[in-house]
Amino acid sequence: MAEIFDSKRIYFPEDPELRILGTVEKLAQWRHFNRGPAFIRIGRRIGYHGSDLNAYLSAQRVDPSNEAA
Repeated sequence: MAEIFDSKRIYFPEDPELRILGTVEKLAQWRHFNRGPAFIRIGRRIGYHGSDLNAYLSAQRVDPSNEAA
């Protein structure tokens, strides 16, 4: 599977690239409920490693051909 996010970069919730996952508010809700991609705290800021974002997206993959009928 192709990587969407640069694995060597740290993304912040306000970065436009993260809109693929949802709004800033949605990301905050996920963090509050321990859902969504792994994140890091940098002081008071929140960051996401690109590799963690790619891993999260890969884990969300659904293959309809493997679904039970």
